[in-house]
Amino acid sequence: MPKIYLLMLPLFILGGCLMGPNYKKPAMDLPAESNNQTDINPFIKPDWWTMFQDPVLNSLVAEALENNKDLQIALANVEQAQAQFKITKADVMPAANLNLQTTYGTVTPGGAVLSAPVHTYIAEPTISWELDIWGKQRRLNESAKAQYFATTAAKDLTRLALTANVVNAYFLLLTLDAQLNIAKTTVDADNETVRVYRNRYKAGFASELDLRRIEADLESVKASAKDLERQVSEAQSALAVLTGRTPREIVEAKIPRGKKLNEIILIPNIPEGIPSNVLQKRPDVLEAEEQLISANAQIGTAKASYFPNISLTAGAGYASESLSNLFDTGIWSLAGGIVQPLFEGGKIKAQNKKAQAAYKGALASYEKTVENAFKDVYDSLNANRITREVYAAVLRQTQDMQRSYDITKDQYNAGLIDTINLLDVKRNLLQAQMSLASARYSELAAVVSLSKALGGGWEGTANNK
Repeated sequence: MPKIYLLMLPLFILGGCLMGPNYKKPAMDLPAESNNQTDINPFIKPDWWTMFQDPVLNSLVAEALENNKDLQIALANVEQAQAQFKITKADVMPAANLNLQTTYGTVTPGGAVLSAPVHTYIAEPTISWELDIWGKQRRLNESAKAQYFATTAAKDLTRLALTANVVNAYFLLLTLDAQLNIAKTTVDADNETVRVYRNRYKAGFASELDLRRIEADLESVKASAKDLERQVSEAQSALAVLTGRTPREIVEAKIPRGKKLNEIILIPNIPEGIPSNVLQKRPDVLEAEEQLISANAQIGTAKASYFPNISLTAGAGYASESLSNLFDTGIWSLAGGIVQPLFEGGKIKAQNKKAQAAYKGALASYEKTVENAFKDVYDSLNANRITREVYAAVLRQTQDMQRSYDITKDQYNAGLIDTINLLDVKRNLLQAQMSLASARYSELAAVVSLSKALGGGWEGTANNK
């Protein structure tokens, strides 16, 4: 073995040293594990929204994933983080440079005198390498890798939020469609009622008071219908923005519809109790943990600053009359430099304190994120159960109100009750029908919320697989 390599061998052995603590996953007081993995499978598929079996919804989500600007920003951030990781990783490797010079004359670089002037080319490659004895560069590489994974998780968090927003916006649009249809149907029926009453009033069989009350009730429903038209328009433009459509398309294009609100598939309710390992894969939890891994690595980077840096450079000089024999001969030299920090006004100590504080903050953020994850699932499970109970109750109420209206109308036609009683029952029926549509939306939104709370099928990063 050449002498220089024997001298460097102890340095390579020391290169295995790493300053700072190795990362350990924080222990947390988590709920007992559940075995109902099969029951939650529809909620944790990467394309979880397909459970609703609406092709138009599927196409809208695909459009959003392709064109949404927030997601494109998140993807660009991932590319930047990946590039930074590669840059940091490359800093661990030796760097090679080539210095080129050219001269014209009768004297060569070696001192020989020529009879006629010639061009002389000089190329001097140099290699520099800072030995990572204390693991500073490796800790920096570990931190950059974690930042890359954290950015990737943040991108998937954006993706999850986007898909949930698109699905909720679509269901809201279907709900407003249903309510607008109810209002328009009521307006059509009330127009006929007003026409009949005007004829009866002209014939002297109805009072002006009854006519004006019926006309006022018609105008009230018309106003509600107009307001619902406004809400439909706003819901369409919001969905157009989510799907990344152009300004012209936002103004001009209409959002297609697939199934009607009451036709959307609603899978059976799931039992309470979620496997904890599912929540550990939520993108926000993974992002927080990767930030914690990065902060932990930065502690090692800061600690390594107390120790000397050892840099090696190797150079070789070549001279020739043409570039064709540039590397025929060469002379190599090896030099080493050691830089030992002596006094920096407390800078290194402050950097270590800063790294320790950053880790504490990242740890608290990770623990808070995990806590919120369990809270989200707990709340979503309750909402998933309760909204179905509410819908069932409102459905029974609407059916009862419809029967009550039918009976009241028969009594009115028989002259047993007055107009006020009929109008009161009709308003209650209209409100019940509107509430039923809203209750259906709440059911569907609870399913979306549960899918989002469970992480939407995110598989995790390399650090956590």
